[in-house]
Amino acid sequence: MSSQNNNNTNTNNIPQDQPGLVAGHAEYIKGAAEAAIGQLTSSHAWTTSGEQDKAHAKASLRAATESRDPFASGYGKVEEMAGKVTGCEGMRNEGAASAVKKE
Repeated sequence: MSSQNNNNTNTNNIPQDQPGLVAGHAEYIKGAAEAAIGQLTSSHAWTTSGEQDKAHAKASLRAATESRDPFASGYGKVEEMAGKVTGCEGMRNEGAASAVKKE
């Protein structure tokens, strides 16, 4: 009996260490809040921490979208509008791409 040890996948064959869009956006929001607190309180530590969190979140979001097919899993105009409201270029672009496919 052959046993393969593949600890990085769950029962749905989705890698557990795959970066997620929701987690990336949550980290970005956290970073933006920290940076804003740092600016309001003149705390260099808070500002720096917030900027680092935002940079890490952007990298995570890029990684999460590399294997994502906006035509298959995009949310169309809703995602595009959410991207415009939040200033997330990736959401805006993927929403626009998936909206074109669905029309």
